[in-house]
Amino acid sequence: MADWLELQHDLLLVIAKRINLIEDYLSFHTVCKSWHAVATKGNFNSDLPRVPWLMLAEVVDDDDRTCSKFFSLYNGMVLKKRIPGAVGKRCMESMGWLITVGKDEGEMSLLHPFSAVQIELPHQNTTESYALRRTFKPWTFISKAVLSANPCHTSDYFSWSLREDPITSVYGDQEICHGPGLWYYILESLGSLFVVARRASDIVPVKYDCERIPPRFITVDDEDAWFMYRTNDFIVFQIDLDAYKATPTRDLGDRAFFLGASASLSVQASQFTGIRFNHIYFTDTNWGACLYFEHGGGLDMGVFNLADGSIQPHYDGVSLGRFCPPIWVTPNPC
Repeated sequence: MADWLELQHDLLLVIAKRINLIEDYLSFHTVCKSWHAVATKGNFNSDLPRVPWLMLAEVVDDDDRTCSKFFSLYNGMVLKKRIPGAVGKRCMESMGWLITVGKDEGEMSLLHPFSAVQIELPHQNTTESYALRRTFKPWTFISKAVLSANPCHTSDYFSWSLREDPITSVYGDQEICHGPGLWYYILESLGSLFVVARRASDIVPVKYDCERIPPRFITVDDEDAWFMYRTNDFIVFQIDLDAYKATPTRDLGDRAFFLGASASLSVQASQFTGIRFNHIYFTDTNWGACLYFEHGGGLDMGVFNLADGSIQPHYDGVSLGRFCPPIWVTPNPC
């Protein structure tokens, strides 16, 4: 019987270059030293499109160590991994990198969750008008961060750090959306530009909304009451830059959008088993829940059907976090 651990280097190289799924790459990487040696990003087809993984809120394992779990919508796989640089920090994501923010001092860094490469970023107090706009919790100052290029591939990149402000958006003669309880996302997909408005209910006692809101609830620290919140609707606009026009649409074609605290992105659903076209996969972005609920946020997740407005779960479990509720992470080697 052949000893797989003694395969020739050239043969291992051929096998490594045929791996398409990142989960297979990570497993290949950990078999032994000789397999690890050929499991480099140069030997992995990293240009293939990928479905984001759901990075669940950190938990304490049986060894009393804090770890993260990644859930794959593509095949249902759950990967457990320790990421020391992300423990107890707010995390956002762009191009497979975590942008971490310290909960006490607000320090920021880039962290690759699978290679542990870490790059320090300028402190948030170096941003313009920080003294006027700072928040009482340092980890809530930045609402989203986006990379211009992948630091795995180039050193010529920069990070956009965004603050969340009230918006009234008018594009051409089309008013996109305005009002309380709205979050906005912008993304490019197959050569088209989209703006998505997410409409959410306020946090209200269940007794006031028990029939409409499904029974996923959470308690408040100092009140003997059950409270609820959830996303109600998504409104999608396709942007025509040349015509200066925004057109509402309920048809994304073969696209599926992934929205949340991470960088927004789109995939072609037909390329991935289990991913639904014309659907929006979303995670919880209600920071009020993180601040005021005992176990944090993470309840408001699901898959929104643009055709009929229905919402179904994409993860059957419950994952709650005070500083980092579940977010989308695009799995890439580095």
